[in-house]
Amino acid sequence: MICTEFICIVRNQPRTTWEELVNDMKRAGTTVSKVTVGRTLSHHGFKSRIAQKVPLLKSSHVQAHLKFANDHLDGPEEAWEKVMWSDETKIELFGLNFTRRVWRKKKEELHPKNTIPTVKHGGGNIMLSGCFSAKGTGRLHCIKERMNGAMYCEILSNNLLPSVRALKLGRGWVFQHDNDPKHTARITKEWLCKKHIKVLEWPSQSTDLNPIENL
Repeated sequence: MICTEFICIVRNQPRTTWEELVNDMKRAGTTVSKVTVGRTLSHHGFKSRIAQKVPLLKSSHVQAHLKFANDHLDGPEEAWEKVMWSDETKIELFGLNFTRRVWRKKKEELHPKNTIPTVKHGGGNIMLSGCFSAKGTGRLHCIKERMNGAMYCEILSNNLLPSVRALKLGRGWVFQHDNDPKHTARITKEWLCKKHIKVLEWPSQSTDLNPIENL
């Protein structure tokens, strides 16, 4: 009975702590120790792990992601070799990274109950802009000022285009960037059009679809 209750609690509320499990059982009239809790859950494949942080998705985001996947499902793998992936990343200089532990089994790290939704925000950090393709990495640029559309175009001109030439992507290459307001600004769209750069349509709040997330 105790085992069944443990499993039920962590399945429905994986963020439950050791203390909460012990107290829940105590209120139900059963006294158990943390050791018993840990041993029981471990026996059934559960282990306390750090919850994965994922973008907060709306229903429209989910549908857009599904459409993107279906649109490219049957495409040739060689087509991805012509894509120049890009992104900006923030590196925290100070402060603690927020973590939360959850009870889960192996390969359940991306189940909604086992993740922590996140939104983008500012802080003490440095910003980097980079790109890469199947042929290698491109230039890495340190963004020292608050970036706007005009600055983004300058970064693309000074870093993206030389990277494309250095990696010898040739004709027909495709540029990927997300839907950050600076990327979708009028000045950016006009610059990309003027340079005849084909842009890969990208769903909002992409859940790490961009392989640059692994660099």
